[in-house]
Amino acid sequence: MLQCIIPVIEKLLPAPHNEMIIDVLFELATWHAHAKLRLYTSKSLLLFCQSTKCLGMIVRQFHDTTCDTYHTMELPKKEAARGRREAAMSANVKLSVTRKQNAAASRGPKVKKLNLQTYKWHALPDYPPTIE
Repeated sequence: MLQCIIPVIEKLLPAPHNEMIIDVLFELATWHAHAKLRLYTSKSLLLFCQSTKCLGMIVRQFHDTTCDTYHTMELPKKEAARGRREAAMSANVKLSVTRKQNAAASRGPKVKKLNLQTYKWHALPDYPPTIE
C-alpha cells in the first residue's frame, strides 16, 4: 500500500508541504523495501544504512516544517473511546471536585502531534547493524 499512495497524495497540499510529504513517503517506501529483503549483500546493507540515515533526516525535516503548519486532532472514534474510558473510571472511583472540573474541561478532541521521541523512531538506526 505504501508504494501506491504517492499518486493519491500528490498535489493534495500546497507546494512546500506537498514535496515534503512525497519525499517522506518515498523514503518510507524505500526503507521498507530494504527492510523486507530476505537476502542481504554487503552492498544492500550499505544501501539500507544510507536509506535509514536519509529517512531519519527527512522525517526530522518533516517534523520541523510541515507538522508545525497543520493542527491535527484525534479521530472522533478515539475521542469517543476516551470519553467512555473516563466515564467508566469516574464511575469506579470517586473523583474530587477539581478532578471533575478538569475532566469536564478536557472534553473535545485532543491535539495530536508527531512524536519522534518514541522507541520506534529511536530504534530505526539499529535495523541494519542487527542484520549484519
